[in-house]
Amino acid sequence: GDWSSDVCSSDLTPKSEKRKAQLLRDIDRKFENPQAHLELARIYQSDRMWSQAEQEYNACLSFSPANRAAQAGLVKVTEQGGDKDKASNYAELYIKQVFASAAGSFQLGLAFQDQQLDDYALRCYKQALHLTPDSYKVNRQIGYYYLTKGDKEQAKIYLSRSFTINPDQSDVAGQLGRLGIAVKIPP
Repeated sequence: GDWSSDVCSSDLTPKSEKRKAQLLRDIDRKFENPQAHLELARIYQSDRMWSQAEQEYNACLSFSPANRAAQAGLVKVTEQGGDKDKASNYAELYIKQVFASAAGSFQLGLAFQDQQLDDYALRCYKQALHLTPDSYKVNRQIGYYYLTKGDKEQAKIYLSRSFTINPDQSDVAGQLGRLGIAVKIPP
């Protein structure tokens, strides 16, 4: 026979293909598994398979409606698939859903930032900050957000505020030092 058929094809299969096959089996066994749909959506998204990713994000959301990662992912793949208006409508809907929840706004902001949807992320962080102005976590996150954007002045403002609220943050103290702000770390 043909000796090449003895070569194990799984050695040639990318890890994402193996994982995709495993997730499809998991979903086949238990369709109402939001985590499997979410992970599969992310694989489809990384493979630029927008409609399959959208379908899986929607499946995840049907079983876990407040899944922030799936919400942000759905916005991103809808945008990547070319429907910017629909993506914007999804984003507005999700941002409105968490308007009264600082934690929800913060989590959605993190999910948007993870999808590089920075404008939406910042809106969520500011919404969370409006609800909890004394949250060192929200102030820190906004500070780091501005730092990644290269806006050192805004970063200083929010990181300083975060450190004032909770001086027990060595990472923030170090960052403020690198931004030229001297801070005293409590003993």
